[in-house]
Amino acid sequence: MNDFWVRFLDFSTTADLLSRSFVQHALIASAILGLLAGVIGPLIVSRQMSFAVHGTSELSVMGAAGGLLLGISVGVGAIAGSVAAALLFGILGARSRERDAVIAVILSFGLGLAVLFLWLNPDRTVNQFALLVGQVVTVNTAGLQLLIVTAAIVLVALVVVYRPLLFASTDPEVAAARGVPVHFLTVVFAVLVGLAVSIGVQIVGALLVLSLLVTPAAAASRVTADPLKITLLALLFAQTAAIGGIILSLAPGVPVSVFVTSISFLIYMVCRLLGRRGTAVPA
Repeated sequence: MNDFWVRFLDFSTTADLLSRSFVQHALIASAILGLLAGVIGPLIVSRQMSFAVHGTSELSVMGAAGGLLLGISVGVGAIAGSVAAALLFGILGARSRERDAVIAVILSFGLGLAVLFLWLNPDRTVNQFALLVGQVVTVNTAGLQLLIVTAAIVLVALVVVYRPLLFASTDPEVAAARGVPVHFLTVVFAVLVGLAVSIGVQIVGALLVLSLLVTPAAAASRVTADPLKITLLALLFAQTAAIGGIILSLAPGVPVSVFVTSISFLIYMVCRLLGRRGTAVPA
C-alpha cells in the first residue's frame, strides 16, 4: 500500500508519460468518450435505459471476442456486437414492460457466446481481462481513427434527431399522438447507444462502461432539471472522470477504470448531496 502511494505521488513519472504518444492517444480517446457520454447520457437516463447500456456493453464483449478469434480489429468486432445488441433491444423491447426481460434474454445468450469465443482464443486470459476492464493505453492510430469516425457518426445523427428524440423521451404518448415516429426513434437511439458503448468498452471495459455513459448524467440530473444544463454538466463531469482517470492512473500503473469509476462516483455523491428537492429529476 505504501508503495502505491509513493508511485501515485511520483509526478515526474506522470509528466514523462504524458509526453508519450500512446498516452496522448489514450487522452484523445477518453475525451471522445467523455464528449459522447455528456451528450447521449442525459437521454439514456431520461429514457431509463441504464440496463440496456449494461446489456449492450456485454454484447460488445461478444463482438470483440469474436473479432479477436477471427483475427480482425477488436474495435470493429465491438461495434458489430454493440449495434447487433442495440437493434435487438430496440426492436424486441419496444414495449417498456417487456424491455428488461428482452435485455436479460439477449444478454445471457450473448455472454454465453463471448465465453465460447474467449475460450477458443489461445490468448483468452489476457484478452478477457482487457475486454472487461478496458485497455485504453493500447489504442493505436488506426484504433483512434475508428473511434473518431464512430463518434462523428453518433454526434451527427444526434443533431438530426435530437429534438423529436427529446420530445419522445420526455412524453412518448403525446409525441406519438402528434405524429412523432416514437418506435423508429427508439431503434435509432438504441443503435447510437450501441456505437457509444462500443467506444466505452475499449476504454473502461464492459463491466464499467456505465460509469461514463450513465453516472455523469445521473449526477447532473440531481442538481438541475433543465435539459441543456444537464447536458452541459454531464459533459463536464464525463470529461473530468475520463481524462482525470487517465492522468491519475499513469504513475501507479493501475487500470484506468479504477480512477474513472471513482471520480464518477464521487461526483455523483456530491451532486446527490447538493441536489435541490423538487427541481432535480430522480436518477
